[in-house]
This record gives sequence, structure tokens and C-alpha cells, in this order.
Amino acid sequence: MKIGLLRPNYKTHLITPPLGLGYISSYLKSRGWQTKIVDGLNLVLTNDELVSRCSDCDVIGITCLSDFYLETIDLSKKFKKKNKIVVLGGVHPSVLPQQSLADSGADCVIVGEGEITFDLLLQQLAKNEKPEIPGLFFLGQKDFRPRELIADLDSLPFPDWEQLNPTTYQKAPHGALIKNFPVAPIVTSRGCPYSCKFCASPAFWGQKLRLRSPENVIQEIEYLVNNFGVKEIHFEDDNLTLNRDHIVAICQLILKKKIKISWATPNGIRADRVDEEILKLMKQAGCYYVVFGIESGNQEILENINKRETLADIKKAVESAHRLGIMTQGFFILGLPGETEETIKNTIKYAKSLPLDRAQFLILDLLPGSALWKEHKDEFKIDYHKESYHEPTWVPQTITADALKQWQPRAFRAFFFRPRPLFSLIKFFRLSQIRFIISRLKDFRIFNS
Repeated sequence: MKIGLLRPNYKTHLITPPLGLGYISSYLKSRGWQTKIVDGLNLVLTNDELVSRCSDCDVIGITCLSDFYLETIDLSKKFKKKNKIVVLGGVHPSVLPQQSLADSGADCVIVGEGEITFDLLLQQLAKNEKPEIPGLFFLGQKDFRPRELIADLDSLPFPDWEQLNPTTYQKAPHGALIKNFPVAPIVTSRGCPYSCKFCASPAFWGQKLRLRSPENVIQEIEYLVNNFGVKEIHFEDDNLTLNRDHIVAICQLILKKKIKISWATPNGIRADRVDEEILKLMKQAGCYYVVFGIESGNQEILENINKRETLADIKKAVESAHRLGIMTQGFFILGLPGETEETIKNTIKYAKSLPLDRAQFLILDLLPGSALWKEHKDEFKIDYHKESYHEPTWVPQTITADALKQWQPRAFRAFFFRPRPLFSLIKFFRLSQIRFIISRLKDFRIFNS
């Protein structure tokens, strides 16, 4: 059998290799299966074109986030018309498997971590046996059994980088304006022990941190540098610095092996899990850009979302990174429980008081699987046509949806229309990225709201 592994095209300014598909592909290949990855997002393919490209595949695996649920549904239906076996995976169908199967007509959902489950599914399909496998969900199933998490992440082969060649990806990386191309994302861990109420990670990975060995991580970096000329690494862990010994060992190995790369943490790290000593070592090892998940400039709101972090922690970490010459960015979410126009002003004022080079102000999106979604899912119906992080799905009683939409561009303008943030953007600007930058400015309505 030949397995097609797909991501549909959808509207986004973030185009990076889909690591989940890469891991599935390399694991299946190690078990003797033939795979074909087709990234419709990077290749700008319609669903009809994706179907055509995978006409020689017997089984189709489609990764799905809430952002492109409608595209996934359409793609699955098109493949079912061609009598293909369709398997859905990713966070959204893992949280809502029954609905996803009912809407898409797909054959099954792989819930959670997919490598082992997909292989066992293929083995049973090859034998014409009815699949009864932990981690696999069928429409109407009542007795679903979850799969245990993979204990030894080093046992997994690296993602299928031959099919996810970083040099072929559009210049729309996580972080937008970066230092070097080509760039490749990697993860050194899976999961996060924290329980921030806006985050869906616990629902997918569980609240347990599993680490690859630093040696295994460095081997992948060397592979990317030597085989694809990668000049920058983006660590996409839920939180790279949670385990101090882990990040220290990675940095020390980069220095020991004299690996010449720049690297960043665009998915965010916790401010209370770094100090000046760690940040200094990170910079020595090539780190030039760190992102902090700040969320709000109001302490009460941080407590409302179970952030377990203080504004003082955040200020100390950002100032330490800034002193060391590391570029900093903050993630902020507008519309969290307890949000008012006054607390938004607090957030903007706090963001401007920090030596941040960049900031991202997003409107809360209740992600399926997150604690906030579980608390409020009966109060609204998911609108898959809305612009994610630009249009509210749920709004606390303390503010209106119209106010949130007005404050988002105002926050961007208040932060960026200052000399240092503007200089930071200009410093990394490339003409080859102009299309993505203009689209991003339009979407955030920075100039016309």
C-alpha cells in the first residue's frame, strides 16, 4: 500500500514544514510502508489538485487544525468519492472525533500521537482485518481506548526531511521576519505540565513533558545543516526551557560541536523558566530571538487563566534577554476571562513598558480541547468561517465583541509606531517576503481601523 499524507491549503501567513506529517511519514517508512507527503499549503494546491496528485495512493492521512477544518472536510469527501481510505489526525479531530467523522465521511480518526496507531492500522488493513486498535476512533464508537504515549522519543526517526525539504518552503516562517534562510523547525520535547486555560496542548499531548535526549536533538540539527544547508533552527516546543538540564545540554553540545546556526523560540517560552545565566548560554549557542507567552498585562487576568506566572517574573526575564542583546517578542491575548477595556489598556501599557522588540496581539480563540472551550462550549457554536484570532468566538461579559475588534489594531499601532519596534522590523525585512507582510498588515487592519 501507498500512503498519502496531506495538509490542505488554507489562509495563513505561517508556512512551515508540518512536523506531524513528517514524523508519521518517517515512522511508517521505517516499518516498510511507502509514503507521499503533499503539503497543499506550501505548494498552493487546490483540493482537486491534491486528489489528483494522490491518485496512486491507497490510504490518505489528512492532518487537521480548527483553522482549516472546512478545507479538511471538503478534501476528505473528495477522496471518498475516489474510494480511498481516509484517516484524519491532528488536534481538532482528536478532540472532536465523532463530529469530524460525521462531517467528513472519513473512515477513522487517529486520536493523539499517531505514529504507532497508523502503522498498526495499515497492518490490519493489509490483512483485511477489522481494525481494533487503541488510539483509533470510528463513527459511533462507544468503547474508545486511548493509546499510551511513546515513552522514548529517541526511538522515533527524524521527520521525513527529504519530503519536507526546508529549502523548498516559502519565506513565511513562524516569526515572519527572521535572520537566516533556509530555516527548519524542530521539537525537542512533547507536552507541557502546565494547564493554561486557553491552550489545547494538554488535551492532545497530556500534561506530561517527554524529552528527546540532547544528543538526539543535535544529530537532527547536524543532519539539517549538512544535508539541506539549514542556517536557522526554530524550536517549536510547547516550552523549550522547562527542563533546565535539557536546554543547558543542548546549548553546550552546539558549542562543543561548533555548529554554526542561528536559532529562535517562536512558539514561546515561559518567563519564569529562564534566568540571565540560561539566556547568556543560549545566546552563546546561537539564540538571537526569544518569544515570551505573556498573554496579559493584568495580574488578575493571568490568575483567571491559571498562568501561574507574575508580571514581575515576565519583566525580569524580558529585561535580562534585552540586556544580553537577544531580540524579544511578547504574545498577548485580548478577550480572556475578566477582560475590560481598562485591562486592555493595562496590557498595551505593560507591553510598551517592557524592552520588547515585537509584540503580537491576538483575540482569544476558544480552541477545542482547551479548558476555556470546555467551560463555555455550550454558550456558542464554532463558526469555521470566521477569521481565527481576529474575530471573537466567545466574549466575557465584561467587554463586547465590537470593542475587542477595535482594540486589536489599536494595540498593534500603539506598540509598533515607535522607533525601536519599527527598526527591529526593518532590520530583518526582505523584499522576497513583501507579499506576506502586506497581507498580514491588511488582516490586522493596522492602517484602516
